[in-house]
Amino acid sequence: MNKIFRVLLLLGVAFFVITCKSTNDNKSIDNQVNTLINRMTIDEKIGQLMQKNGDHPSLNQLIEEGKVGSVINQVNPEVVLKMQKIAVEKSRLGIPLLIGRDVIHGFKTIMPIPLGQAASWNVKLVEQAARVAATEAASQGVRWSFAPMIDVNRDPRWGRIAESFGEDHLLNGTFGAAVVRGFQGNDLSNPTSLAACVKHFAAYGWAEGGRDYNTANISENDLMDIVLPPFKMCVDAGATSIMTAFNEINGIPATGHAQLNNDLLRKKWKFEGVVLSDWESVTQMEVHGYTPNQNESAFKAMQATVDMEMTSTSYETFLPELVKNGRISEKQIDDAVRRILTLKFKLGLFENPYAHTGNFPELLNANHLEIAKNLARESAVLLKNNGVLPISDKVKRIAIIGPMAHAPHDQLGTWVFDGNKNDAITPLQSLTKMANEKGIEIFYHRGLELSRSQNITNTQSILRDVKRSDLVLLFLGEESILSGESHCLANIDLPGAQMELVKLIAATGKPVVATIMAGRPVTFEIVEPFMNAILYAWHPGTMAGPAISDLLFGVVSPSGKLPVTFPRHVGQIPIYYNHKNTGKPASSKTWEKLNDIPAEAPQLSIGNTSHYLDYGFEPMYPFGYGLSYSTFEISEVTILANQLKVGETLTVKAKLKNTGKYQASEVVQLYTRQLFGSRTRPVKELRAFQKVGLNPGESVDVMFQLNTQSLGFHNPEMKYVVEEGKYKLWLGNSSNSGEKMEFELLK
Repeated sequence: MNKIFRVLLLLGVAFFVITCKSTNDNKSIDNQVNTLINRMTIDEKIGQLMQKNGDHPSLNQLIEEGKVGSVINQVNPEVVLKMQKIAVEKSRLGIPLLIGRDVIHGFKTIMPIPLGQAASWNVKLVEQAARVAATEAASQGVRWSFAPMIDVNRDPRWGRIAESFGEDHLLNGTFGAAVVRGFQGNDLSNPTSLAACVKHFAAYGWAEGGRDYNTANISENDLMDIVLPPFKMCVDAGATSIMTAFNEINGIPATGHAQLNNDLLRKKWKFEGVVLSDWESVTQMEVHGYTPNQNESAFKAMQATVDMEMTSTSYETFLPELVKNGRISEKQIDDAVRRILTLKFKLGLFENPYAHTGNFPELLNANHLEIAKNLARESAVLLKNNGVLPISDKVKRIAIIGPMAHAPHDQLGTWVFDGNKNDAITPLQSLTKMANEKGIEIFYHRGLELSRSQNITNTQSILRDVKRSDLVLLFLGEESILSGESHCLANIDLPGAQMELVKLIAATGKPVVATIMAGRPVTFEIVEPFMNAILYAWHPGTMAGPAISDLLFGVVSPSGKLPVTFPRHVGQIPIYYNHKNTGKPASSKTWEKLNDIPAEAPQLSIGNTSHYLDYGFEPMYPFGYGLSYSTFEISEVTILANQLKVGETLTVKAKLKNTGKYQASEVVQLYTRQLFGSRTRPVKELRAFQKVGLNPGESVDVMFQLNTQSLGFHNPEMKYVVEEGKYKLWLGNSSNSGEKMEFELLK
């Protein structure tokens, strides 16, 4: 009898799956989801809310019992296929699994870290890179990526700044939306598409002291005007899921924050997608001291409409009891299940649960590698050039020195689970190949075993080869493990003995070009004078070598711009471009320098301004900064109407000309400032940008059209307002440049 029942049950499952497939075109997903929910037991419903790690010892059994909705960290296609077959063919209802993975900046073809991608200021290219990652990951059965990370961050000590798009909310939102579009494509049911999961909601980048997982104490208006807008932009771009943050926000852990997740995200923004906890962040609410036990943690998370619990087990353990005693309604469970099943239907998993049936391009194919190379080239920022770059034809001997010249693992950057260092092409490899083609002799020394090593090796050999070289290419920076999640630093100087290495080589008098590869802004003001040129390449990914060699030899001109302010010293943090003015703003005229203060000087406050006596008020390099081998001129800047009504469109026109000798691209940046308001406003805010490529001598008209409704903020009553009054406008190539103009908003 049991055997007959089992056969009939399997036939019923098969019929249901076939029905789902055959009716997908003429029956709404809503009806299919509701039909399925009506057939589910409470245990099966709660099972859909559970995400299990791929190494769970009882995973296959739990899948067969219908107690797993998603699996994370399993990308072996054979294992994924086996799990999916168990879910579809052996579980009672045949509901497919949602396979998730942290595909942060590439799957097999590794792109530059997201902070580097933001430095490209090339939205289309970043979207293409995300499409490459989606296609490669989906070919292995992954259909859900836990990216993009759009945490606005102003503290380079925080290791996860590498995963963000920098300090500006417009950049985070713009590039986050590009990744969403790249992952999800035009059709989410296409087997090459990934569901994007935007993270971390919210204020994770506001961690106190730049220490990961730390408390986020943030004003309500900063939360609404700086931290949350990128999430809204990604929701508007069609993001299908959002991940909560580890941190608490002003005393309430984000995973249990009903006002944030339910009232704002669900009700005000009308987000209908899946909300996922971060790794064990549901049960961590007890550790925070917000809940007395895991039972209450499950209650709080469900009240905050968190649909799925990542890896921890409070939902499966306590939700049945919470439903039974009426604290959680079964409708709340159904709503969460409905959102999860809807995503699975939209991904086409009921029609095609098996990745091996798709038609996928080869991993690491030529097109994917070309996109990776182009993005690495456009991400690099030229910070300094005293004329030694691009490398001249007169250079016949080059010394390549430094721990990052041939570090295939580290050039891939943080949070790379599936990339392989054996696929990475290093700067040493590419430069050696290019040098051989040009008849240039190469001398190579690692100098330091690791970026953090305290001793320089083979000093005499290094000096010997430097002295007989025409040029020194130094490759400095930090290993990939020194940035990323939980890898925060109190000291962000170039690590180890790298600064001693710079001084040692510069003492020979040979021209020095430094390429810095790192996951964050590092500080190096002490040795900056010893460098003739500085190229900041971040962690550039698989194609670091070809990209950097092309830049150094002038095959292409650097075009990157900084997405984050570079401090001169760690003690200046936080330092960011869109700060407030204060009542006593500093300037170059008011900076009282430490060494200029005479002995026994009187203690006066008259004329004092907001600055550090030892490090002033200016950064090493400002937000939006970046040089080129060419030069550009922005002229004829015109505001079509200097007086507008709120809601009208501000139109700005200008002429951009390449006045140099190289084909190159420039990023034209538009900033505004509201001079006064019901709240004080930042000294500048990035409003729009365009990246334009021009040949030598070529000019083009650029135009920006800005809806004045975007100039608003939340007033003291926390209402979004666009206020009348006078505004300044700059059109330039960094946050500290541009022709200043004025316009006025009227009622």
